[in-house]
Amino acid sequence: MTSYRDHHSSRHPSGLRRSVLTVPAINRRALDKVAGLDCDAVIFDLEDSVAPEKKDEARANLLAFLEKTDLGHRERIIRVNGSDSAFFRDDMDAVLACMPDAVLLPKVEDPDAVQSVADLIGESGAAEGLRVWAMIETPRGILNAAAIASAGRTADSRLDAFVVGLNDLRKATGVPAAAGRSYLVPWLMQVVLAARAYGLDVIDSVSNDFNDLAAFAAECSQGRAMGFDGKMLIHPAQIAAANTAFGPSAEDLAEARLVVAAFARPDNAGLNVINADGRMIERLHLDEAERLLARFQSIQDRKVHAT
Repeated sequence: MTSYRDHHSSRHPSGLRRSVLTVPAINRRALDKVAGLDCDAVIFDLEDSVAPEKKDEARANLLAFLEKTDLGHRERIIRVNGSDSAFFRDDMDAVLACMPDAVLLPKVEDPDAVQSVADLIGESGAAEGLRVWAMIETPRGILNAAAIASAGRTADSRLDAFVVGLNDLRKATGVPAAAGRSYLVPWLMQVVLAARAYGLDVIDSVSNDFNDLAAFAAECSQGRAMGFDGKMLIHPAQIAAANTAFGPSAEDLAEARLVVAAFARPDNAGLNVINADGRMIERLHLDEAERLLARFQSIQDRKVHAT
């Protein structure tokens, strides 16, 4: 049974990051569609998808949109330009004006990149709820993932999630965009391990061909098998497959209910390890099962509220 864990108390209340859709802040039509989509989170992009001469317009679009739009359960993240760019301070001013759930930092390569932004947020007097996400998308970022995660878990760091960016990593390393990502898997697993070691969520990279949904579904299944919590998306057509792949399956739910029922029997009260149908089940499996069922219930509740 797959483990669905709440890694940190600062996690968004929905507890779901299966589908994380990125939307260019310069694209008003795309912004206006967000509230009707079934994604768990939205990354409003001020970085790669916005030309330098359009940065001011993109910030204005985003401020106006978030001021008037209730996104309900959807987590709101703003991806800013790098701290070494001419756009960073204006981007952070927009973040502090909007107060999203998180700010996403591109090309994070060392712990200082996270801490400096956390310090900036703290100095502004912003609420504790504003978190930091880090894009891990360069060779140095991969190599330093554990150090970034470790330093990011201090009381004032605000680090909450890693997002893998393979396009930049492929460019830097020369690894081609081949099906199956076989030469990239060791690096992906390194990021997952670092995230899990320090209680972060970790989001898989985008898949660039949104017309090939079969290939996308296969990549989602691979990402889930590697331990990712969800996937960064570039098109609404990818949402359903991501929600399915990173959500609890019928088999997961059946197993979770079996575990809960087994521990609920009076003869198993107080036991840490029990025998259920010839299998050893530990109380840690009960904790996982209860979290999975709670996560499933939040999905069901969301469907009810959407109708």
